[in-house]
Amino acid sequence: MKQIGLLAAVLIGFLSSILIAQAAQPEKPEWCRPLPRSEYKTLERVPVDDPWFEVYRVVPQVFAIYEPHQAEETIAYLILGEKQALLFDTGMGISDIRKVTSELTHLPIVVLNSHTHDDHVGGNWQFETVYGMDTNFTRTNAKGSRQDAQEELGPGMICGNLPKGFDSKAYATRPWKISRFLHDLDTIDLGGRTLEIISTRGHTPDAISLLDRAHGLLFSGDTYYPAPIWLFRPETDLDDYVASVKRLAALAPQLKLVLGAHNVPFAPPSVLAEVVTAIETVRAGKVQGEPQDDGKALYRSGKISFLMLAHSQEAK
Repeated sequence: MKQIGLLAAVLIGFLSSILIAQAAQPEKPEWCRPLPRSEYKTLERVPVDDPWFEVYRVVPQVFAIYEPHQAEETIAYLILGEKQALLFDTGMGISDIRKVTSELTHLPIVVLNSHTHDDHVGGNWQFETVYGMDTNFTRTNAKGSRQDAQEELGPGMICGNLPKGFDSKAYATRPWKISRFLHDLDTIDLGGRTLEIISTRGHTPDAISLLDRAHGLLFSGDTYYPAPIWLFRPETDLDDYVASVKRLAALAPQLKLVLGAHNVPFAPPSVLAEVVTAIETVRAGKVQGEPQDDGKALYRSGKISFLMLAHSQEAK
């Protein structure tokens, strides 16, 4: 009987230690609960060594480099030509995207950002050739930022574990050198593949989309992605944003896929007209905003939603 009592005590102690350990773990953030997103099941997963990233082949010669463990769920795109590759955004800079790209291609890589918010430029410093839009906003952000980067690690922003050896206190967007300034309608020849710069000012002054006409692909950056689109920052211009999404919607008949910079790496071209309808509906005051933190509101129209400053939706 003493042996049974001893075994019971050991078992109770073991179970208690498990319960204490579980209680000590932070609660899983709400955005993290539905991961992995079901849309990724339709794509080919490409194995890479770094568990911070997931890589998928969206179409031939185009890889989506996804960061599912941080709330932004950023997606960078590696686009391969015959002579060089273009990396459209470099993600958070929390782990080593240069190492990931080296596993995917041996071609020389040119970096171009959809815009220069911190969650899209974190790995820029790792690459020798970085193109940028010819704007003061781009030049300022190329100097790096600590505050914006630190906010990306705040409460509820991380799903699972940060990479081993990552120093969260020292985390910052490092400065990078701009090798060449670009303008609207400039083109980049990768060898057998030409990419066209489409200025889509609005979300930021340097926001662009990248058009691959021959393959019917539009890389839309933060002008469109399948989640609440952020339009509340001081650098955002709503009039410019409306003009930009109308410009993209006009391209829809030429497109096969729209590839956004967050959450899910593909959408049908018809979504562009939906974005136009949604933003015009919101700006006409036909949508009641759902109050959020810090004076923001969420405006929903159809399947599209925008996170904006409350009452800023009215047209100028």
